[in-house]
Amino acid sequence: DLAAYAHQDVPFERLVEVVSPQRSMAHHPLFQVMVLFDNNTEASFTLPGLQVSAGDSTTTVSQFDLSFALFLGERLVRVLEGLLADVDGRVAAVDVLSAAEHGRVLEEWNDTVAAGAAEVSVVGRFEAQVAATPDATALIIGERTVSYRELNSRANRLARFLVERGAGPERFVAVVLPRSAELLVSLLAVLKSGAAYVPVDPDFPEDRIAYVLEDSCPVLTLTEEVLAAFGTGDAYDVGDLGVPGDPGRAAYAIYTSGSTGRPKGVVIPEGALANFLGSMQDRFQLSADDRLPAVTTVGFDIAGLEMYLPLLNGAGLILADRDAVGDPSVLGALLKASGATVMQATPSLWHALVEAGVDLSGLRVLVGGESLPSDLAVTLAATARSVTNLYGPTETTIWSTAADVTTSERVTIGRPIANTRVYVLDAALRPVAPGVPGELYIAGDGLARGYLGRPSLTAERFVADPFGAEGARMYRTGDLVRWTADGVLEYIGRTDFQVKVRGFRIELGEVESALNGVTGVTGATAVVREDRPGDRRLVAYY
Repeated sequence: DLAAYAHQDVPFERLVEVVSPQRSMAHHPLFQVMVLFDNNTEASFTLPGLQVSAGDSTTTVSQFDLSFALFLGERLVRVLEGLLADVDGRVAAVDVLSAAEHGRVLEEWNDTVAAGAAEVSVVGRFEAQVAATPDATALIIGERTVSYRELNSRANRLARFLVERGAGPERFVAVVLPRSAELLVSLLAVLKSGAAYVPVDPDFPEDRIAYVLEDSCPVLTLTEEVLAAFGTGDAYDVGDLGVPGDPGRAAYAIYTSGSTGRPKGVVIPEGALANFLGSMQDRFQLSADDRLPAVTTVGFDIAGLEMYLPLLNGAGLILADRDAVGDPSVLGALLKASGATVMQATPSLWHALVEAGVDLSGLRVLVGGESLPSDLAVTLAATARSVTNLYGPTETTIWSTAADVTTSERVTIGRPIANTRVYVLDAALRPVAPGVPGELYIAGDGLARGYLGRPSLTAERFVADPFGAEGARMYRTGDLVRWTADGVLEYIGRTDFQVKVRGFRIELGEVESALNGVTGVTGATAVVREDRPGDRRLVAYY
């Protein structure tokens, strides 16, 4: 090959003329297999007065029957050795990773063990905080403030009321309340009773609310009418109930979209929620000086961070009303007036705040729920105090990975949080090499129990973890990702038709199923359109 370079300027047409091979329209005239070894991976090109960067180009046209473009010759040798070791085996069965690479993607990049993250229940941590700072402000709603002592006392009284009416371990209590102090009191009361809550946004469509209530079979549904009848609960003791924590006990069930038109309830155990909140506190270190505005509907699982993270760590929770969340200028005024220091929201809401010119300079920004566009990431990183990109499905308890966002245009979903393992696997459940796309699987302490009353769907999505301890499970996310060379996850897209709009997980099949059920509709399809940057809308055609 090196000797042949002496003739590299010979025109290709002249070469064909001299060699005079037998011509065929079925293959290349000189050779059918090409091997290219690229040892010049550092693209360097300069021009005076210009900023030059390298870009990737792809083509769907193949010039040869088989082409190898190699950057790492070691991997090719390993593949060839694997093929020769079992000449009758399947090509797909050859392992392309070395033992060191296996250790890197399975162990080194998943070294997230953190002791104590889930040792104390959410209720236990909250009650400890109440004892430490009873008179500190726990909740801010408009001009009204609620202390830790008052919030705890009200929750204890309501918890005893719930216990009298059948609430307890492995039983569900539905909470259908507007954004108010009573909403937070109710969620805490359910956890204190040992039961699990089913959060329902009263602004959701009536048929969805009816389905969730029927499917979850709650022993009691807390509504404004029920709480009005309960009143102040003066007949009940304000002391802590002392129900012991249980990491395996159900804490809540939250309903997500379903591809067949039926929403499915994801059951999250107490230990998973406690582990998540412990990991988030390790990362963000909230204190009594922090104020966190809660802007997310209680029907969306990420509201769990907004509700509990401040209350478990002595910070103040600002419960934004619906009107503030829907108007960027009003929300911006709330952030300024309340002295907010940290806030979580979807990229759609952050985009709206940026467009409205809201000052984010003193804010720690938490963003998640859908893909973070690179231009928005750069803008937030340049204006906010700090920016963290968070990723995770409901089935693995709110967030599973986190990444610091800088003014670089490279946006990633980062590394796994405490006691969480992430695997990037091929169709045969084998780890893929860094840089190679694969499906993301998540294992560890954040896993949900499964789907309420749907064992077959649970078995389909929560599968055996071949890399964990005996009996361990992992969740198949359906998200396509890849490892970077330094062990960071990059999000690519979905392996199915699930989409996200303003953070809400939507199965397009559910929308299409609903439309196809309308009299006179013979066919329907749904898509997400983004006619204006940052304005993603669900659109259906029938």
